[in-house]
Amino acid sequence: MKPKDIVAESTEEGSPGAGLPFELTTSTLFKSRTVALFGEITDRLARDVVAQLLALANVGNEPIRMFISSPGGHVESGDAVFDVVRFIIPRVIMIGTGWVASAGALIYLSAEKSDRYCLPNTRFLLHQPMGQAHGSGSDVEIHTREILKMRRRLNLIIARETGQTLERVERDTDRDHWLTAEEAREYGIVGSIIQSADEIR
Repeated sequence: MKPKDIVAESTEEGSPGAGLPFELTTSTLFKSRTVALFGEITDRLARDVVAQLLALANVGNEPIRMFISSPGGHVESGDAVFDVVRFIIPRVIMIGTGWVASAGALIYLSAEKSDRYCLPNTRFLLHQPMGQAHGSGSDVEIHTREILKMRRRLNLIIARETGQTLERVERDTDRDHWLTAEEAREYGIVGSIIQSADEIR
């Protein structure tokens, strides 16, 4: 199936598409074993994506394609999707488009490097997790400690999945680290930059 077959234009706020009714769009994507992850990573989005992945895994072991464009969001929600991609038997072919940032980049890295594709104009953003601490001094101290643990865990994942040293990843994620598609490929985030569906192996 070509990308044009699964794209629906929005007609109003909250409307999934003009060209195809919502049910038909969803059914078409499911039959083509395609998941579209767009927008902020929230508990609700993670629940919906995980449900789709589990359902597709239940009906067959053929590869699943996931298109992702996200500014990031809730880290633990990103963790849920990351872990389920690794948990299910079908291989997940990840296709980045738009921008793949923060928790979105974490999810993108859940696929094997050979299955990590992106379109030419995709941008990537790596950075350390954000957090706000409130409450007593003890609570602030606990929250700060947990943020530091989370940061190291995420940096270890990035290092492992890209082949970069942990020291470089820690340095790069200390501030917003933007990469073009080509820079992301050189960094080890992206396996292949593609222009059409025919280039997916």
